[in-house]
This record gives sequence, C-alpha cells and structure tokens, in this order.
Amino acid sequence: MNQRPARRPAPRPPEGTPAPAELARMARSELAGAARVAHWADTALGPGSDVTGDGKATLSEASAERASDDLGLTVAQVRADWDTARLAGLVEVHGDSARPGWRLRAWDRDDSAVLRGWVALFDAWSLAHPEPAEFEAAAVAEVVSAMPQVLSFLQLSAGPVPVEQLLDLLRQRVTELRTERCEVSYETEAGIGALDASAAVPVPAAVPAGRTGLADRADDPAAAEEAELAPLLDWSLHALAAVGALTCGVGQATLTPLGSWAVWVKLEQICVAAQSPAGNIEVAAEEMLRGCAQLRPNAARAEYRAWLAARPVGSAVAELVAAARGEDALLRGLAFEALRVVGAPAEPDVHAVVDEPTLRPYALLWLAEHDGVDPEDAHEVLTREEATWLWVDTAAAVADHGEAPMLVRHLESALQPTVPVLLDEVRAVGHPRTVQVLVALAAAHPDPALAKAVRRAAFQVHTGG
Repeated sequence: MNQRPARRPAPRPPEGTPAPAELARMARSELAGAARVAHWADTALGPGSDVTGDGKATLSEASAERASDDLGLTVAQVRADWDTARLAGLVEVHGDSARPGWRLRAWDRDDSAVLRGWVALFDAWSLAHPEPAEFEAAAVAEVVSAMPQVLSFLQLSAGPVPVEQLLDLLRQRVTELRTERCEVSYETEAGIGALDASAAVPVPAAVPAGRTGLADRADDPAAAEEAELAPLLDWSLHALAAVGALTCGVGQATLTPLGSWAVWVKLEQICVAAQSPAGNIEVAAEEMLRGCAQLRPNAARAEYRAWLAARPVGSAVAELVAAARGEDALLRGLAFEALRVVGAPAEPDVHAVVDEPTLRPYALLWLAEHDGVDPEDAHEVLTREEATWLWVDTAAAVADHGEAPMLVRHLESALQPTVPVLLDEVRAVGHPRTVQVLVALAAAHPDPALAKAVRRAAFQVHTGG
C-alpha cells in the first residue's frame, strides 16, 4: 500500500524571539530613513511624478537635491534611502515615474506590511550593499548562493560565531555548489530565498589550537581557497549588517533578533512547501494548476503558496504566464489566481502581457486589483468587447471541465441584457472557441427556443455568416 510521507514539522521560532509588535518596531527603525524619503516623494512630488529620468529607477539629480534640502540630508544619504525604499517595496517605479507602494500606505497601521518590507530588503541584501568592483561576478554569485547555509548555521548557533568558523562553512558550501554545477544545470536566485532546508547544515570543524590565522594555513589548499573567499565573506557579513540582519564584532558575527526571525520564516516556508497539501510541489506549473482545478479556493491558494515557495519567484512567474498562454481556458484563469498569490513581484510580467489578446482581460483585472480596486468592481476596467471575450473564455473552461448546469448559470453572468444581444456580441468578438461554447450551451439549456437560437448562432459563426 502506498503511504503518504510523514509531514515534516515546521521549525519552531527561535527561543526568545520577540513578539510580532516588537519585531515590527525593529523593522520600522531599520527602514525609517527609507520611509522618510518615500513619504517625502509622495508628498512633495505627488504619486506618478517623474523622479528618475533614466528608466532605471535611479533618483534624478534634481529630485535628489530637492530631497536633500527638504530633509536636511546629504544627496548620498537620500540616494541610499531611496534605493532601500525601492527594495523594501515602499516605492514602486515604472519607467521614469514613481508611486507609493502598498506597504507605505499601510506603514502606520499594519505591522505585517512593515515586516514584509524588511524581509524583502533582507532577501535583496546583495543588491542593497553591492559588492566591490574588484570581485569577479562568478565568485560573488557563488557566495550569494552559499550564504543561506551560513545564515542557517548562525540561526542554529543562537549566538556569536567566529568568522573563521563561518569561513570554513562557506568554503564547504561553495565546493558543493561547484560540484553540483558540474553534474546538473540549474538556476539560482540571489538572497536567502534559495535556502534548502532538506540539506543538513554541515558543522565546520573546530579550528585547531594555534591556527587561528589564515596566514598560518598557507600550505593547505583549503586554506588557500578560504583566503580567496575571506574578502567575499567579509563583504557579505557587512552587507547583511547594513540591512539589520546581523552584527559584526571583532572576529565574530551574530544574527540580530530580526535576522534570526527572518531565517526562521524562510525555513518555515520551505517546510510548508515540502508538505504541499495536494502533492503538486515538484511538478511543472501546468500540471500543478490541473491538480488544483478540483480544490476549493482556500485549498488551491495553499497549494499555490507551497508551489511558489519552492521556486525562485522569477522562474515561477514565467511558468505561470506560459501556462496561461496555452489553449486550456481553465488553466488561464487558474494561472492568474496563482499570480494573485505571488502579488507585487509578478507585476512587471503581468504588465508585459497586457497587449496579448488572449491574456489581456485577465491581466487588466489582475492589475486593477493589485492597484487596490475592489475585486467586485475590477470588471469596470474592461471594455464591453474585452468583457465579452472573457465571458466566452470562461464559458470554454466550464464547457471543458464543468457540468451542464454550470454553463447555464454562466449564461446569467453575461453583461448583455438579453440573449440576442449577447449572441450578437459573442459572434463579433472572434474568440476561437466561440462555436464550441455555443454548441455546448445549446445542448445544456433546458429552454428549447433559446437552445435553437444559440445553435443557429453557432452555425452562423461556423459558416462565417
């Protein structure tokens, strides 16, 4: 008999973890400068103002100097706080214009929004404090990919850890990554998001007595590799300290309460992913969506979250968009439901498909809801033609995967006041599944006269009349 694997318990919060309100207070303190510049931009420049000028989200010289005068900061401080605000989602930049992010709008009333903003900054630590120019890009990428293991060890240690010990661990993890790269191709994403809870954290060997300096180990190949990694580790630790995740002492590093909590959050997400409710965690997006088709909305969202937690957000969003482009209308709708779970990180990809006729209505509704429009009112952003196209697409999903009564009920959801008007507009909209939808609707509807009219419309579309 096949037995479902035992569910892995989620890691317990670190002992002594502050209460959420206290963690939020710490996060607000870390992000205070970023919030100040974001509030200034919203008030002084207004939402949607042109504040960058280069299309790369860099604050323009004029805006930076104005903020410097208004806030009493140097231009360098303004630029640093602006970059932090972008990484934390306090401002959102589109082309040359910026607008306040939802986290800024919820700044004073929603502790969870503040904590999410800080975790976003924590995930982007290597961008918040870029590496020195002399470091090779490949070496930096290896160290960024290996740092989750180092952070896990710091979290398990629950106290100061000698930098020498962390260097041993970093060398081991980089060696493992190089070995894996020779065997399989894979994608990595900068930040703690690549943390692998299924792999045991190797505990570095104790430093032998009398060998506390790298110079004393110059004849050891491992020591030579550590000497190459030492400046990269130093950069990583100070970058993480810059975002408030740890503190650097003399020859040692310690996670801050915020940093310890964030590592635990990431481990918990991975454990949730490992116990995917419907067992779709390892499959491709299309198969996962098919597996969610029969689930209730809350269960489906739990499945989406588990699937997303196991993947870099960029590749996950790309998979979902590719699934939405397929011929199955049901998967199209479910893909955008999953993208709603992704939230803000999916916005650029959703914007990019607005001009694709097949995806346009779904993308417009997603963007409207993301901008704060009530889901019940979001349909108002669609033109009559777009709404009709969406009605046909949804009807195709019902016809393929639902039951006849559902298709009849779907007829009642149309915007058109009468069936003849609906049929006229459905014929005009040019959806590729129009004939099949009308045939299925005619077969399902209990009213013989209406069914006859629908069949006639299907025949006219089929013959080009």
